Amino acid sequence: MYVPNRRKYLLQPITFSGACRSKDISVQIEGELVAPANPHEWICKNKKCKQWITFDKINGLVIHGYGTLNGQGTNWWNLDCKHNKQQCGKKATGLIISHSENVHIKNLNFKDSPQMHIAFERSNWVYASNITINAPWDSPNTDGIHLQHATNIHIHDSIIKTGDDCISISDGSSHVDINNIKCGPGHGISIGSLGIRGKEEKVEYVHVNNVTFEGTQNGVRIKTWQGGRGFARHITFEHITLKNSLNPIIIDQYYCPHKKCGDHKSSAVEVSDIKYKDIKGTSIEKEAVRLACSEAVGCKDILMEDIDISVDSHESRHGVSTENAVSYCSNVHGRFSGNMFPSVSCLQKN
Repeated sequence: MYVPNRRKYLLQPITFSGACRSKDISVQIEGELVAPANPHEWICKNKKCKQWITFDKINGLVIHGYGTLNGQGTNWWNLDCKHNKQQCGKKATGLIISHSENVHIKNLNFKDSPQMHIAFERSNWVYASNITINAPWDSPNTDGIHLQHATNIHIHDSIIKTGDDCISISDGSSHVDINNIKCGPGHGISIGSLGIRGKEEKVEYVHVNNVTFEGTQNGVRIKTWQGGRGFARHITFEHITLKNSLNPIIIDQYYCPHKKCGDHKSSAVEVSDIKYKDIKGTSIEKEAVRLACSEAVGCKDILMEDIDISVDSHESRHGVSTENAVSYCSNVHGRFSGNMFPSVSCLQKN
């Protein structure tokens, strides 16, 4: 399939469905694909618009070219939920790869998706490289790339600017390699959230390497709900550069974005074998490292090595000097080596 250069095509929600197995299924996008600008103009099943472009049950697929997928999400973001119950909360993901294997996505541009820009769901051996994703910093839930039950995922050499997570890694995902990413604005790279409503959810073997966060709400984050089960483990963040991030390093086992979150629970998603190596840069806030782990389970085998984060006095809300970054840690067991700034009191020297 070929989308010619210098042309723009209005495209309603569409699914390319297998099962298909091939070595050379190719979708080459050189022009621009545009979603309907008005949510009421979307033609969707049961009037619930959960996706725009979907590839399902395909083994051997290449989506490439230098074109653009424009979700025209502005009107979705501004929906009044009281008068648009069917559309509100059912906003469409831009591109979904589901139940597929051996998929390559490269050189494409994505912008202004109604919700997430790209999602890999229940898929294996997916490669995304030289991707550019753009959405305003205040656009809600516009994650760059979202993983759910995805394994052997490789995301390289890309620029992601959104109003939510640059990359979010959720339940059932493992063996994820993220390398050479520029992230910001956005909410950083997040593991989770995991364990909502007491669910058992698991993420393991994630390697995040050579990432620059600029003006992000978070840098590298692990977030779990109280009362959940499962684990987040064997995760490495290394060679990270931070430029005025709000929460550069954070583990939050008390994650709850609601006003009422209830009392502490007796169970939690286990967080273990987490490595932070060569993480440097500036924080907007004085607290540059926050490890808030559950009283019920705690965080185990946490390693920090060569951490150097200072507070940017020009950006800080409190105007503190560049020498006063601090950390918070609770119920954490681990060790540190090399330079540590700020120091993390609950870690033992290696």
